[in-house]
Amino acid sequence: MVTTNTEIAYNSKIEGEVIVSRMDSVINWIRTNSMWPMPMGLACCAIELMGTASSRFDIARFGAEVMRFSPRQSDCMIVAGTVTYKMASAVRRIYDQMAEPKWVIAMGACASTGGMYRSYATLQGVDRIVPVDVYISGCPPRPEALLDALMKLQAKVRREPSAANLRRA
Repeated sequence: MVTTNTEIAYNSKIEGEVIVSRMDSVINWIRTNSMWPMPMGLACCAIELMGTASSRFDIARFGAEVMRFSPRQSDCMIVAGTVTYKMASAVRRIYDQMAEPKWVIAMGACASTGGMYRSYATLQGVDRIVPVDVYISGCPPRPEALLDALMKLQAKVRREPSAANLRRA
């Protein structure tokens, strides 16, 4: 069965004062509009990450303005910058402390592939230690690129079978 984005976004029927909808649609709508990022600003990409929260770019339009520096209150880790082997264990530990469901955005060439650093000290992509959902290219990527990645992540979350995952827990 093929569904369109409009059917997924609003799949409900109003009967009096009761709204009937699919549980997946409601849970995913809540998750997409209230993502709380865990910023892992490790290098120069972190400046662009901070710029995304400014009034010019306004990440609040996407429900992601609540940057949490506590992994237990976050559901989206944004790895911005170069990940060294020394820092890799801390990134993995913070990822493990995040509650399920959790997502990861690799921001910039260094976080995605190691960038221009081909040395013994640099991890050649954060996807070697945590699963990455969305990659952002660029050195450094513009705030618009982060907003685009956030919209792609929201589209991915909308398609997840949330109710089935709740039953397993």
